[in-house]
Amino acid sequence: VQQLDDPPAAIVVSVGGGGLLCGVLEGCARQKLATTKVIASETEGASCFGQAWEKGDVVVLPGINSIATSLGATSCTPVALERAKDHQGGFAAAICTDAEAVDACVRFAQDHRLLVEPACGAALAVAYSKRLRDVHLKDVDGPIVLEVCGGSGVNVDLLHSWKKEHLD
Repeated sequence: VQQLDDPPAAIVVSVGGGGLLCGVLEGCARQKLATTKVIASETEGASCFGQAWEKGDVVVLPGINSIATSLGATSCTPVALERAKDHQGGFAAAICTDAEAVDACVRFAQDHRLLVEPACGAALAVAYSKRLRDVHLKDVDGPIVLEVCGGSGVNVDLLHSWKKEHLD
């Protein structure tokens, strides 16, 4: 944030149990980013936060049914829901498909020569997927920060197999 000339208009972060999201929201509060929209993204088969956000209360998934297993949590912390509700800049929960997450990983690798896991691809999908971009970024005017993390569990062979399974 301190590297930007203007405050970010939006921050997109992958979410599972809510720990990273809590940190991002705390950072927004400390940096007084009252107009920055925060978008938490996860895959359909690991959407404990998105379902909780929609319901307004913590939900418990019966299991994780997603390629984004490093993101997966069967429930989110209630603190993440509270902080998201209290964030003044606007908040959204995005849910992508496994295919959208994998496509984002592949495109990110092509664009930046960096490998990331599908859990990270969930956040990247908000930028790479037209469907998600049209919903979550249509009114965003200004810099967008994408939290890119989660590459220790990926290699070229895995990325190729994910692409073959979900995109071919």
